[in-house]
Amino acid sequence: MPQSLEEIFPEIYKLRLDGNTLLVTRNMTPGRTYYGEPTYQVDAVEYRSWNPTRSKLAAAIMKGIGYMPVRPGATVLYLGAASGTTVSHVSDILGETGHVWGLDFAPRPLRDLLDKVARYRANVSPILSDANKPMEYSSLVPKVDAVFADVAQPNQAEIVVKNASYFLKRGGWAMLSIKSRSVDVKQKPRDVYDAQVKVLEGGGLKVRELIELDPYEKDHAMALAESA
Repeated sequence: MPQSLEEIFPEIYKLRLDGNTLLVTRNMTPGRTYYGEPTYQVDAVEYRSWNPTRSKLAAAIMKGIGYMPVRPGATVLYLGAASGTTVSHVSDILGETGHVWGLDFAPRPLRDLLDKVARYRANVSPILSDANKPMEYSSLVPKVDAVFADVAQPNQAEIVVKNASYFLKRGGWAMLSIKSRSVDVKQKPRDVYDAQVKVLEGGGLKVRELIELDPYEKDHAMALAESA
């Protein structure tokens, strides 16, 4: 039996079980899982384990990020959705009154996102497109509360700035998972993080927090930025 369940952000919990601390979200579709994740029953409610070694957003939460724009009722544009591991947890958090648009340029993982996640969750919309070209999907996505990016591209920060200019509400938030080795394998990761922060701020976003994601993700950091 769990020792305790602590809500650290709205609909994001830490479950302490047998001396271990697990990150979990309340399962929006009880009885159905999406990538083999364990589930736990607490007071007749089912929670899904959210592994921080498989999700940059989960890693940032476990590392103590101070603010979480992904919250119940919010609208989120998720760039680099892949097959939907993290998107499924974002869907849990947003609930029935929120929505996440999950974008990826690769057909195979996006098909998995459609078949395994969006088919069972009305608050998930997959989009097959290139995050470098927001004008191509501008008719599909409204203004959103948050833009989240997990894209392995050298111009990661530029991608966030482009999409924020199209889709982010004034006072909204952007989150960028900075993959230093995708930007420049020769530079020190910290130098890459600082350079990406400068790009975000040069694009009109105010970076409020930068968290390195080790040991969950080597040579990664999460930047949290607010729109002007």
